[in-house]
Amino acid sequence: MSPKLQEVFATALAISSDQITDDLAYQSVPEWDSMSHMILISELESTYAIAIETEDLLEMNSVTNVISGLQKYGVEI
Repeated sequence: MSPKLQEVFATALAISSDQITDDLAYQSVPEWDSMSHMILISELESTYAIAIETEDLLEMNSVTNVISGLQKYGVEI
């Protein structure tokens, strides 16, 4: 994972970057709830200058799925 993406996760979820691993998933930590998920999506959109479609945002429920989703939008991680 790129440092840039790690920073996006850390900012959106308000957790330290060392907590962000490939195993991190929605609701696996208390900080990743529905509100912080929307903040994460917003941060991803502004950081990578993309617009994430609703069905994709629902699929982005783990670090691995976020990376896959970003690649779908042409973002190189």
